[in-house]
Amino acid sequence: MSAKKIFEELQVWQDARILFRNINSLIFQDSKLSEHKALIYQIQRSSGSIMDNIAEGFDKGGNKEFIQFLSIAKGSAAETRSQLYRILDLKLFSETDVNKLIDDASNISKQLNGFIQYLKNSEFKGPKYNQVREEFDLEEQYRISNKELEK
Repeated sequence: MSAKKIFEELQVWQDARILFRNINSLIFQDSKLSEHKALIYQIQRSSGSIMDNIAEGFDKGGNKEFIQFLSIAKGSAAETRSQLYRILDLKLFSETDVNKLIDDASNISKQLNGFIQYLKNSEFKGPKYNQVREEFDLEEQYRISNKELEK
């Protein structure tokens, strides 16, 4: 597997995009949420913020900045889960549908945590530091980090 050159290649960003789409599909399939416009607005913002912060951090060009933005994305994933629990408590959608989205958001948080741990331990500082770039694969490294965390 080769190094990722654009954020769209990152699996965690792709998963965050799918989560955003699935949340919006659920929201727009039923008009029950019309009474809860603030909740709709906030969950759209927080779920979109996950993917946006991954993208912004990736393009900053340095690990410290990327870690900062991945941490913000992880916070947005937690906020999204909290809002999904509010939707669940209000009985706006089926428990099965909402729990699936909660699981998806939790999985994204785990991926982000693995990424953050890898970057913190990496000697590679980022392309903006004009280092001799070795081919490395961030996704593979955070998968390895996640496996180590699960032990």
